[in-house]
Amino acid sequence: MGAVMLQGTGSDVGKSVLVAGLCRALANRGLAVLPFKPQNMSNNAAVTPDGGEIGRAQALQALACRADPHTDMNPVLLKPQADRTSQLVVHGRVRGTLRAANFREARATLLPEVIGSYGRLRARCDVVVVEGAGSPAEINLRAGDIANMGFARAAEVPVVLVGDIDRGGVIAAIVGTRAVIDPDDAAMIHGFLINKFRGDPALFEDGYRAIEARSGWRGFGVVPWLPQVARLPSEDAVVLERGAARTNGRLVIACPILPRISNFDDLDPLKLEEAIDLRMIPPGRPIPAETALVVLAGSKSTIADLAALRAEGWDVDILAHHRRGGRVLGLCGGYQMLGRRLADPEEIEGAAGEVAGLGLLDVETVLTSEKALRRVNGAALGARFSGYEMHMGTTSGPDAGRPLATFDDGTPDGAVSADGRVAGTYVHGLLADAEQRRAWLALLGAEAGGRDYDASVDEALDGIAASLEEHVDIDALLALSRTAGDA
Repeated sequence: MGAVMLQGTGSDVGKSVLVAGLCRALANRGLAVLPFKPQNMSNNAAVTPDGGEIGRAQALQALACRADPHTDMNPVLLKPQADRTSQLVVHGRVRGTLRAANFREARATLLPEVIGSYGRLRARCDVVVVEGAGSPAEINLRAGDIANMGFARAAEVPVVLVGDIDRGGVIAAIVGTRAVIDPDDAAMIHGFLINKFRGDPALFEDGYRAIEARSGWRGFGVVPWLPQVARLPSEDAVVLERGAARTNGRLVIACPILPRISNFDDLDPLKLEEAIDLRMIPPGRPIPAETALVVLAGSKSTIADLAALRAEGWDVDILAHHRRGGRVLGLCGGYQMLGRRLADPEEIEGAAGEVAGLGLLDVETVLTSEKALRRVNGAALGARFSGYEMHMGTTSGPDAGRPLATFDDGTPDGAVSADGRVAGTYVHGLLADAEQRRAWLALLGAEAGGRDYDASVDEALDGIAASLEEHVDIDALLALSRTAGDA
C-alpha cells in the first residue's frame, strides 16, 4: 500500500509512542505493517534476531506490529559516548565513532543505505510507518539530513507533523515549522496531529482551526494524554530528567542516574511490583539509607560514568550500603564498575589506561573492540529468564567462578561476591521474567506480584491503539500512505 512518516515539532513530542500505537492499530485491522526510523540517537537499544542492535523504540514498534525486530527498522543508530562523540551503528553493527565536527558530512553518505533498508521493508508489508528524529524545523541541520526531510523527499514519503500541546506553544510550534522550512520540504507535510491533550478537546477547537488556516495543513486529530505510556519501556534519558520514580512500595530499590546511563529500561519491570519503591536517583542527591538494593544500570561509557559516580559521592553511599548488609546488582556496564579494575588498552572509550573499580566484586574487566550482541536464555537464582547481551569487554576473576547466570548452552555469565550480597551480569532484560523478579524480591524479603511484563506492555499497546482509533482519522492516514512513491 505505501508509507507515512510522523515528524515532530521537537524532541520528546511523542512520535515514538504514536508510531507504536498506529502500528498496533493497523495490525489490529489485519494489515501487515512495519516500523522504520532512518536515524536514531539513543543509548537504549535492543538486540535483533538477525544479530544486530537497533533503538529500543523500534523494537517496541516491531512488537506493536507483532513482528520480529530487524536491523532494517533502524539502519543508523547513534549512541552518545561523550558530549561531542557518538558510536555509529549501521545495520546493527558498530562502524566507528562520529564527532560533532564530521557528523554532518558522514551521515549524508549513509542515505543510500537508509533507502535500501526502507525499500526492503516496503517489499515485506502493506504499510511502513516511519518516525522522524528531532524536528524538521532545525534548519541548521538540514544539509545532509537523513532523519527527517532528507529521507522523506528521497523516498517520497508523505509526512504528518506531531505537536505536543502539554509543553505549551503548540500553535506556534506547528505554524512556525511551516514558516521556517524550505517550501519543497513543506510540500511533503500533509497535516498535523496534536498530542498529549488534557481536558475537553472542544476547548481547543479554535486553536485547531487556526493551525489549519495558518499552516495550510489539515488536522488528523487530537490525541489525549495516554496513561498507558507509563507501562511502555523507556526510549531515552529524557524521561529521567522528569524525575521518574515510584514511592508507594515499602522496599526501596535505588538506581543512580549516571551521565551515559543506557538500557535503564531493564528496571521498568520493577514498576509492576507493588512491594517496590523504585527510585531513580538524580545527580546531587544521595542514595537513600533505607535502600534494600542498589542497581547500577548499563553505561555507554563505563569509565567516564564510574568517575561521575565517584564525583557525586555515590561510591561512598554504595560502600556504606554494602557494609550495612545491603545488596548490589550491576547490569552490563554497572557490572564492570563493581570489579577491582577496568582497563581500556584499545582506547575504546578514550585514552588508553585503567582505573580502579568499586572493588565489590573480585573481577577485572578489559574493554575490547569486539561487541557481544546476542539473545540469550538461561537461569539465575533458580528461575528462568530471556534477555540479550550487548557489551564490549570481557570480565574475569575469582568471583566469576560463582556465576550469577547460566545460559542454556552451558555458558556461565556474571559473578557473585563471596558474601552473596553483590552480583553482576551482562544480561539485559533479566527482570522482565516474573519468576526472575520473584527470586530477587525473595532475597530482599518481599513477595512479587507475578505479573507478566510482556503481557503488560502488549495490553498498553492495545490501549493506545484503541485511543488512536477513537481520536485520530486513521482512514485518512491510510489514504495518505498510498500516495508514497515506490521504494
